[in-house]
Amino acid sequence: MKYDAIIIGAGACGLMCAVQAGLLGKRVLVLERNSKPGAKILISGGGRCNYTNLHTSIDNFVTENPNFLHAAFSQWTVDDTISFFEGYGSIQGAEKTLGQLFPTSNKAKDIVDVFLRLMNQTGQELWLDSLVKGVKKTDKGFEIAVERSGSLQQLITNKVVMASGGLPVQKLGASDFAIRVARDFGHRIVRTAPALVPLTITGKEAAWYAALSGNSLFARVWNERISFEENILFTHWGLSGPAILQISSYWRAGETFSIDLLPTNRLDQLIKAERQLGGKRTVAQLLQDHFSKKLVDAMADMLPLTLKIASLSKADAQRIQDTIHRFQVKPAGDKGYDKAEVMSGGVATDELNAKTLESNLVKGLYFGGEAVDITGWLGGYNFQWAWASGYAIAQAI
Repeated sequence: MKYDAIIIGAGACGLMCAVQAGLLGKRVLVLERNSKPGAKILISGGGRCNYTNLHTSIDNFVTENPNFLHAAFSQWTVDDTISFFEGYGSIQGAEKTLGQLFPTSNKAKDIVDVFLRLMNQTGQELWLDSLVKGVKKTDKGFEIAVERSGSLQQLITNKVVMASGGLPVQKLGASDFAIRVARDFGHRIVRTAPALVPLTITGKEAAWYAALSGNSLFARVWNERISFEENILFTHWGLSGPAILQISSYWRAGETFSIDLLPTNRLDQLIKAERQLGGKRTVAQLLQDHFSKKLVDAMADMLPLTLKIASLSKADAQRIQDTIHRFQVKPAGDKGYDKAEVMSGGVATDELNAKTLESNLVKGLYFGGEAVDITGWLGGYNFQWAWASGYAIAQAI
């Protein structure tokens, strides 16, 4: 009972919550199953940590109720994130593509170090290699069973913060513990699934994709719900790259989506221009102006590559346009949680207080970060939610 709260999980949300509570004069204990804190922070962005996005809005998140985000994002903004890391860690942000902000050092460790310094300065306690086995509510408060140094200890506190993340990535200690605790306390769980994840192709089309493995190009990927313009990457098992990871959060098994392989040009205009020059070049030569030879050659069964532009019929021209601008993909599935950036779904927001993230069902129980039904796009959005939810919970505890 010597702690104002116990935080389960030393990831982005848990660390921010601990630090902000400390700055308010509170004392918390953070329990982390790994041997070091911030495991997913350290590998994010290829070890560079894309720690926020300048364009963050509620439109960049997949959730049952986007308006739920207004309360947290009004308390902790992108400017607050930038000021926090500049003020407490002398970390300057460098904008990459599409508003993504990275530390100029390109070292994710610098982000984690900010939290560790502040936790030390404010007297917060961090237990590593500590596996929480269960959380129960008793007359004395919350009873937390934690396995540490080979023995099982019982801790009691009035407030518990579930910041243990979601199922990606198991080798980093990821689990569904927060979801199980929420369910035990009667919370509704929105269906969970891998998100921001590569997609797989099987069957007769698998060999075609595998032959193009390593080829990357800028494309527009869309379905009836959303559209993204970023790179796609052909792999030996299907498709990856930023645009594919993005669309995966809006894709459901059995569905088909479309890819415009040449979004910056229109094939009808390119064909028209070629014809005005005499149309002596072949379809393959025209396409090689914009694609790798390997990709063009792979289109041999789909397009009349050897025909000269001048000889194209209207039907041929239309087939070329449809293939390039509306390439159809029906994935067999995804690469699962170990290849996913985040988990979609989680604790339903309609059973949480939007301002404090406290459970509406159990007083003193809080949920933040990835465990909640809030899934951001690729590019720093999930970190912004983690910082904001950690801050909001700290204000409440």
